[in-house]
Amino acid sequence: MAADRRIVGNLSPGDDYTHPLGPESSFNESMYFNFFDRHRGVGGFVRLGNRANEGRAEMTVTVYLPDGRVLFNFGRPAIDNNDSFDAGGMQFEVLCPGQRLRTTYNGPVVELDEPRQMSDPKRAFADNPMRRLVLDLVHEAVGPMYGSAGGSKEDKLPDDQQFAKAHYEQHMKVSGSLVLGDETIAIDGHGLRDHSWGPRYWQAIEGYEWLTMNFGDDLGAMVSIVRRGPDDVKIGGVIVEGDNVDPVVAVTLEADYEDNGLYHRGLRVKLTTGSGRKLDISGKVRGFIPLRNRRGGMTTHIGEGMTQWTMEGRSGYGLSEFLRQV
Repeated sequence: MAADRRIVGNLSPGDDYTHPLGPESSFNESMYFNFFDRHRGVGGFVRLGNRANEGRAEMTVTVYLPDGRVLFNFGRPAIDNNDSFDAGGMQFEVLCPGQRLRTTYNGPVVELDEPRQMSDPKRAFADNPMRRLVLDLVHEAVGPMYGSAGGSKEDKLPDDQQFAKAHYEQHMKVSGSLVLGDETIAIDGHGLRDHSWGPRYWQAIEGYEWLTMNFGDDLGAMVSIVRRGPDDVKIGGVIVEGDNVDPVVAVTLEADYEDNGLYHRGLRVKLTTGSGRKLDISGKVRGFIPLRNRRGGMTTHIGEGMTQWTMEGRSGYGLSEFLRQV
């Protein structure tokens, strides 16, 4: 059992459970967990977004393998309530609120030798083999829950301009296994989870960069840059050391891209924290898959990079996620 952790923001451990279904047609409650075993070079993420007023969920599973292959699936299984996270072969269970959770998936994945083929999902699923993946992970807190249960200026925006008015994150230790065919891979690493609820339109913002980093039980980081327009940029993030959370107050980010100018492959980050700490962080993308979301005639690119980070002489792993409206 994890030791009790303090909470940063207007949150409670009970927020780990689902919330009353809102009246908005786009009401979304989602949980997301990423995990990275740096010794085995394996990582990935799972997500369930309940859109009960639309009669469906959004289910995503992505696993990066050491040889460059990526296992992936996305589905919109039918749901009619927001009582739990359980759809499409994926289930999230709260073992101890604010401290310990379990994620499982038992279902098909497409095996991609060339993950960039997912830029054309229909063809990628048709041209590549399907495999069965069984994933079972326990996520245990190594830092506080931090974020907000709502009450910000986001609440005052029209529904179709909201992205996640209630949202929190937490750095985790992760253990368990994934089974692919007759191969079992043990997972012993770290990751980050998030939980949000409220109206959600992926097209409501111009773009963002979201960086998650874990360097061990004692050190993690998150950086967020969200752009609603050229003059509306929100900087966020934290450095987490044990129960100490040092907010990020300034960030500059430079990225290297592949020839298409859209897929990122390397990052350089300079940040300043509320305590006055200045940090230089570099990231190298070790595995990449381009995903997308379509709504109302718009296409949103979401580039997902399993990233090796270096900060103050320490090496860690995490995710670099870039969202662009294309």
